[in-house]
Amino acid sequence: MRTFLATLIIILTTGSVYAKEFDASTTGPDEKPGSKSTTAKTISDLAGLQKDFLTWKFGMFIHFNVATFNEREWANGYENPASFAPNKLDCDQWVDAAAAAGMKYAVLTVKHTGGWCLWDSKYTGSHDITALTNYQDGKGDIVREFVDACRKRGIKVGLYYCFPGNYTGRNGNPKLQKGQEDLHGLPPEAKGDYTGFMKKQLSELLTRYGQIDLLWIDQYRNPYTRNDWRNIKRHVKSHQPNCIVIANNSLDFQETDIHGYEYPYQKIKSPEKALPPEDNKHPAEVCDILGPSWFWNTRENEANLKTAKDVVAILKLCNSRRTNYLLNVAPDKSGLIPVYSVERMRMIGKLLRENSSE
Repeated sequence: MRTFLATLIIILTTGSVYAKEFDASTTGPDEKPGSKSTTAKTISDLAGLQKDFLTWKFGMFIHFNVATFNEREWANGYENPASFAPNKLDCDQWVDAAAAAGMKYAVLTVKHTGGWCLWDSKYTGSHDITALTNYQDGKGDIVREFVDACRKRGIKVGLYYCFPGNYTGRNGNPKLQKGQEDLHGLPPEAKGDYTGFMKKQLSELLTRYGQIDLLWIDQYRNPYTRNDWRNIKRHVKSHQPNCIVIANNSLDFQETDIHGYEYPYQKIKSPEKALPPEDNKHPAEVCDILGPSWFWNTRENEANLKTAKDVVAILKLCNSRRTNYLLNVAPDKSGLIPVYSVERMRMIGKLLRENSSE
């Protein structure tokens, strides 16, 4: 009976709930068995987590990685790591901007399509923060800086991790050069076992930094690991049962804890499905961009940002449909969110406060 209870999966009408007996071996180097972040070990009530998620309402997506420094939306892993050289990086500034806008959670791209990891991963030396030697001589940990900045301000912590895919030659991503092998969005060390590699890296993220409130997975339906997705999701829950898992663009509660809508993508692909319906009863999230692209590039300027009025309008629409709004605000090459974007965040917060007092 004990073994059965330790592995029980209860399928609810709203999704899956996992039960896991606590295992001290899942504790990371920065956590202690029995600490607050590791004792949520019994049945995690998904319905309760979904209800809590909807109270967050408004969040900041933060696309920042090697792509930022190479005028790309989808890096391919062959970028020069020396190009990553933010000389003013300040996660406190990012989260201050989120708080000023009234946002309650933030999600950082800790690994995007280039496979570059913003933490020191023991499973790759070629594509983690140790290879980015123009930032703190390769001794930094941007994930730690981000997590600490969020916690200081009471902002919920979210991490984005991209699964493998065919990214070469798309979205401004250059074609491979002679002798280059397609890395499919992961460090070269993942070759031959994408699923095993990702599970090990997800374990690092979920045991090293305390409670992670949200894990945002992109490309979960990819042709390489899509059949393993539910197993990987169970692996995530085995470490942190109370971590909300969002599978991008999934409307199936067997795959995702929250229905996901990638607004810019869906507007082009399926305009009629770009937003949850007016009578939506399912907890959902819409992600969107403040500027012209996910990663900052030289084409971005104050004039091509969404207005504060437009942002507040779509936020209210989303919230009225049981949906959070996750708005991407991209830091530039300095590692700071540009002044014009910070000012837009302040205007959004001001407008929200004025509307709430009416």
